Amino acid sequence: QVHVVESGGGLVQAGGSLRLSCAASGIFFRFYAMAWYRQAPGKQRELVANITSSGSVNYADSVKGRFTISRDNTKNTVYLQMNSLKPEDTAVYLCNAEWRNDYWGQGTQVTVSS
Repeated sequence: QVHVVESGGGLVQAGGSLRLSCAASGIFFRFYAMAWYRQAPGKQRELVANITSSGSVNYADSVKGRFTISRDNTKNTVYLQMNSLKPEDTAVYLCNAEWRNDYWGQGTQVTVSS
């Protein structure tokens, strides 16, 4: 059975930092491309960052220079380090694993106060 579980969300003041984690089990993690998406109330889900199985990364323009995605294949975990957070970063952050199948976590809430 496949499980994708996010953690690390919370409430933070503008300018602060958070580190999200996404642990996956039941999949051959190292073959999967991993991504973080976010969805704010009334808005479409958007890609925040992704990292391929070989380690190539890609970021949304809105988070470039502030967020860093990384993965640890020994722990089947992908991370999202978020610095210089802004109120507009407030959203539910969801983890996605994609290879032969596509799996999603339940999400973790990030709230940035001004």
